[in-house]
Amino acid sequence: MRNWYSVYIGRMYIVIGENESEYITHVGNVLKEDAELVVTEKRPAKVGERVLITVAAPIGKQAYETGDIFVAESLYDPFTKDIRVLGMPDFIDYNEYEVIVNNEVKNEEADEMKIDLNAMEYDELIAHGEDVMRAIRLRAYGGGYRQGKFDAEMDTSHGQAPVVSAQARRDEIVEQAKADVERLKENNRRLRTFNISLEVNRKDRSVEAIAKRPKSNRAFYGIAKAAPDDCFNVHIGKAIALRRALGLSVPDEYLNAPQPTEVRVGDVVYGKYSEAYYQLWCEDEIGDVSYEVKIKEIADGKYRYVGGGYDFIADADLTIIDDSREEVGE
Repeated sequence: MRNWYSVYIGRMYIVIGENESEYITHVGNVLKEDAELVVTEKRPAKVGERVLITVAAPIGKQAYETGDIFVAESLYDPFTKDIRVLGMPDFIDYNEYEVIVNNEVKNEEADEMKIDLNAMEYDELIAHGEDVMRAIRLRAYGGGYRQGKFDAEMDTSHGQAPVVSAQARRDEIVEQAKADVERLKENNRRLRTFNISLEVNRKDRSVEAIAKRPKSNRAFYGIAKAAPDDCFNVHIGKAIALRRALGLSVPDEYLNAPQPTEVRVGDVVYGKYSEAYYQLWCEDEIGDVSYEVKIKEIADGKYRYVGGGYDFIADADLTIIDDSREEVGE
């Protein structure tokens, strides 16, 4: 007698119960002798592990469906837990997959019996050979990755690690924050989880993120505000606020990014005139001798400001208070 699932060999079904001889799935019963039970865990995949697509949401030209199985090639993002997989050009979102941690049939074969190749039929040998080659490829891939990581660590241990300046580290964090915000916004657009909006208040040196459920009045809010002595950066602020609105952890580097040390075009800086300068050029009594200006150009030994005015680089004592530089494409 032909079972209903005989034309669906290879498809995955969710087990919602079982009896002595059958698995009960969401679409019908399947004989245990005809099925292979796959157990998964909801956690980030490691390199070489198999993942099961549970909620397919491919992007771009990718083509995969719920029930497909892939091999994790790399952890695409440690914060969002997205991964890259063999055979796909772009990342797989963490919400789309679960890690396969147990394969009942294969585990039982390994634990309860020794393989007797001489006793196998020709078709069995072919099928078994394919499984062995697949396992060898996965083991070789994982081993090569670990060896490469080990070699890199050994190279570092034999010499002094390169020193990264505070400015260079801040630049890295800003770029990471930009990519983080775009990825989180794209994920929510694709999965239709939240409509994201970001509001910047430069006077208050703060960013507010709003994550609103589609077709609902329910919304979640996250706020990031620069401390009085910190340099404000809108990109880091957006990443912090958005992660708070979505209920995600905020990386420590966002909260403790080093302060900028290099004045660049587009920075907003705080300066202060000396009393002698003020008395020389101003007829009024000495009052507030501070100023806030945006750097328009750095040339000829001078910082030139938007709206006119300048300071000599050698003499200028400036504090960077906003290095977002959105208007200059950085």
